[in-house]
Amino acid sequence: MALRKIVQIGDEVLTKKAKKVEKIDEKIIELLDDMAETMYHSEGVGLAAPQIGILKRVVVIDIGDGLLELINPEIVSVEGEQIGDEGCLSVVGKMGVVKRPYKVTVRALNREGKCFEITGEEFLARAFCHEIDHLEGVLYVEKVEDGLIDV
Repeated sequence: MALRKIVQIGDEVLTKKAKKVEKIDEKIIELLDDMAETMYHSEGVGLAAPQIGILKRVVVIDIGDGLLELINPEIVSVEGEQIGDEGCLSVVGKMGVVKRPYKVTVRALNREGKCFEITGEEFLARAFCHEIDHLEGVLYVEKVEDGLIDV
């Protein structure tokens, strides 16, 4: 495993759509491991591959309940609404209020290539949406309701 450099806002890679993972091989497994190590080292709760300069549809999330690895994640259902603060490892020192669904179900592949669905509410739902937005080239700052604040 290795720490990867986190790309910061302004880098063009963060505005590009990530490509679907066609084959889960050693490089993807290494990517998952490196992303988790980088996320934990940076004290984040989620990291998408574009944030380390790799345009692949790969996400890691840990809101405190254990590591989730999502390959080719897609949101299959949403319910309700929540409004809350968000920050991002690619937008250091800033925070903003963003409206997100309260409950989100995601379909993805795990590192073994097995398809699974997972449903998250509140903070996990927010994390799913935030990280999957990265795969579409969208940063949370584009969704902030009342401007960014310094933290």
